[in-house]
Amino acid sequence: MASQQQVSVRKQQELQLQYSNYKNALQSMAQKIGDIEQETEEHKLVIETLEPLSADRKCFRLVNGVLVERTVGDVVPSLKTNADGLKQVLDEMVKQYKAKQTEMDNWKKKNNVQVVQQ
Repeated sequence: MASQQQVSVRKQQELQLQYSNYKNALQSMAQKIGDIEQETEEHKLVIETLEPLSADRKCFRLVNGVLVERTVGDVVPSLKTNADGLKQVLDEMVKQYKAKQTEMDNWKKKNNVQVVQQ
């Protein structure tokens, strides 16, 4: 009887550990998604600010911690490229998040796990 109880306790601990791992992975991914969304918005704001300006107007860009003098015509295309890249990364991260969420939901159903809020 005690042996069976130990197996049950061990199984419960394993399930709790797996649940914590899923939860931590999802939280980490959500944080990264938030960071990328913020950076995308910052790029969008800079692009909206620079686009109406003359292409030969002087502007400055921070590249690897070094402030570099450029023109608006040089900076806007690279900002658009960066913004598009961030959008693609964001879309991929959201797909990965949804897949992980689905995986966790399936795992919870398979193992009959019910989350109790404390």
